[in-house]
Amino acid sequence: MNKYSVLMSVYDKEKPEFLQASIDSMLCQTVPSNDFVIVCDGPLTFKLDMVLGKYSEQYPQINIVRLTENKGLGDALNEGMKHCKNELIARMDSDDISRPNRCKLQLETFAGDESVDIVSGTVAECTMDMEKTGKFKKLPCSHTEILRYAKKRNPFNHPCVMYKKTAVLSAGGYQSFYLLEDYFLWIRMLMNDAKGYNIDLPLLDMRAGADMYRRRGGGKYLQSAVRLRQWMKKNKFIGWGDFLVCVVGQSIVYLLPNSFRGLFYRRFLRK
Repeated sequence: MNKYSVLMSVYDKEKPEFLQASIDSMLCQTVPSNDFVIVCDGPLTFKLDMVLGKYSEQYPQINIVRLTENKGLGDALNEGMKHCKNELIARMDSDDISRPNRCKLQLETFAGDESVDIVSGTVAECTMDMEKTGKFKKLPCSHTEILRYAKKRNPFNHPCVMYKKTAVLSAGGYQSFYLLEDYFLWIRMLMNDAKGYNIDLPLLDMRAGADMYRRRGGGKYLQSAVRLRQWMKKNKFIGWGDFLVCVVGQSIVYLLPNSFRGLFYRRFLRK
């Protein structure tokens, strides 16, 4: 399997220069894609439209899909998936930068084990200007370790995941779950016997400003996380022990002030 699609969603709050850098990083892959789907999640700014117009004119593999209103990431990706021509889909956010060999490494993983359905890897958290790399978000590699890890934390880095379209669709695709659409999808895929793997190398540089940790806290985010744990327990993916440990721990972390929560993530959850 050498062919793959790229799936990106962009909305009006994105910075044009970030979008341009993100697109460039996928166009410059050592194994390039023949199909690049970019979903405009609602009307965009004039400058963002200018960026997309430039690329769609120069690169015939780029397909711009426009939604008339902002639907949110999950719905935008579901729509974009309908337009992806290949079985393998590489997810890409509109403000991150993929490393040049990212997709080559993922394609080699799929080629080496045809039973694998989803492949992610390590993410490097950088400053907003990408001038300095801070911590790395590393994940367990083997499927057995991933299953165990998924009971407590998100087992794949969504910004650099590559998956089989059929495996995603057979699990129901992305579904509404406030800021946890990806985690909810992975759990349903794993419960549907999808096989995962994480590459123990940095595949992507992520802009990790204070806003990233702000989004991972507060009462609404905690409520969503608890609801997900309840779903996992009800569907027998976790037991009472994992449920209580996660809910208590997340309640403490998510309600911390933003600066302390960021410190906790960098000190204990990153390497």
